[in-house]
Formats: sequence, structure tokens, C-alpha cells
Amino acid sequence: MTMTRRRLLLALTAFAAAGCRTQPKTTLAHRASLRVMTYNLHHGEGLDGRIDLARIAAVIRKAEPDLVALQEVDRKARRTGVVDQAAEYIRLTGMHGWYGAAMPFQGGEYGQVLLSRWPLREPRVVRLPGTPGREPRIATTACVDIPGLGTIRWAGLHLDASREDADRWQQAGALLAAFPIQEMPTLLAGDFNAVPESRVMKRLLDPSTGWVDTAGVRAALTDPADTPKVRIDYVLAAPGSAWRILDSQVIAETVASDHRPVVVELQLLAARSRR
Repeated sequence: MTMTRRRLLLALTAFAAAGCRTQPKTTLAHRASLRVMTYNLHHGEGLDGRIDLARIAAVIRKAEPDLVALQEVDRKARRTGVVDQAAEYIRLTGMHGWYGAAMPFQGGEYGQVLLSRWPLREPRVVRLPGTPGREPRIATTACVDIPGLGTIRWAGLHLDASREDADRWQQAGALLAAFPIQEMPTLLAGDFNAVPESRVMKRLLDPSTGWVDTAGVRAALTDPADTPKVRIDYVLAAPGSAWRILDSQVIAETVASDHRPVVVELQLLAARSRR
């Protein structure tokens, strides 16, 4: 293989990995709504000190979401009994799922899970910048082909939790670069570890970015679960003009994890067919 051809193949591979390939001739205007959930699970340990994956799965099932982003999920780590938590959440919810590892941990892994009512295509991990020695941070992303709606990009994340925001600021910039606002409808959900008035959220939600906060006027506090004092869990949508926010709620679950889950109901208004 010539050097020129090798470079071309590498470029095409990188382009394919950068976004979702859409299904042709898709109608996007008539599906009633889409329910989206984000939930930081504290590796399955509730505020009562018990690790109970069935309890968390029951919270998810009761909310009847179409898409779920889960953070702080162990996979075969010693502290949680060497259980593949990702596989258990997929089994207990009956949804399609994919696990993205942020780092090796206690003989297993620690990371995030994407769940979906429909199969997940082209899943991948987006590694985010951060200070060496701190917990590695990632976003997980996949394409979802939704009947009657079309192809969307679905992504979950968990940003740095340090008191200072230098890493989160860099991670916000990396997210804007990794998920450019083009024609593809995109949802980005997770634990941002940043309050609404922070410079990090203001950067992500600047009108020039195309992202919107789906909570709108229904925004509520999410952490800690028993007596919430801050709002750090979000579902963002882009492009903002393509989505109608029908409802947003923070579920008053006070024991199953140290965060409360967020559930948003959205409608995708319209989109052009893409090739």
C-alpha cells in the first residue's frame, strides 16, 4: 500500500469515528416524544451504605426512559464484589447498553454506561483532558436510530470534581470540539460537576455553541440526594432550535444513590434528510 493511500484510509477512518452515519430518507417530525435520563449511581451504593443494583434498576424502569446515561459504574471491581455492573443494569432494565471504561480499578474497571430502548451503533469513548494523577474523565457516545424520528447522537459524560475548575474548563472545550453542532441532533447528559452560574456551564451554553439546557424553568437541585443543595446533573440538547422541551423533572429518590436522577421529555421538531 502506498503512503498516500494509507494516509487516505486513516483520514477516512478518523472521519467515520467522529460522528454518526445517518439512515437515508428518514422522517423526523412525527414521533410524539423522547424520554431521556441521567443518573450518577455512586457505584451502586446508596446513602444507606447498601450496594443494590436492583433498587437502582427499579428507579430507572419506573421512569420509563428511552435513553439513559449512567455514571460511576464499576465493572468487576473488588469493592463491589467483582460484579459486572454494566451487564447487570442492561439485564435488569431490559434495555440495549454499552459500557465505556474511564480507567482500570481494583482488578476491574470504572466508567459509564449508555442505555437505549434501541440498538446503539458505533459506540466509542471520548477521552477528555485533565491533570495527570487525577481521575481520568471521559464522554461515551453512540448513534441511535429511532423509529419515526431518525438518527441521533447520544452521549454521556462525567466531568472533573475538583474544587477548582481548570480541568472542567478544558473538558468543556474538548466537548465542544468533539460534538460540533452540525445537522446531527445530539443529546449530552451526565454529571457536569458544575453549577448553572459557573463559567464552565456558561461556556457550554453560550448561544454561539448551539447547546441548550433542557431543564428550562423546571430546573431543580440534584445533589446530594437526601437534601439537594446544588444542581450539577444536566441533559443538554443541540441544535437548540431542533428540540422542543415538553417536561423536565428531578426524581425525588433519596436513598438509592448520592445523586437524584434527572428525566427530560423532548420532541425533535424537524430535520433535513442527511446522507
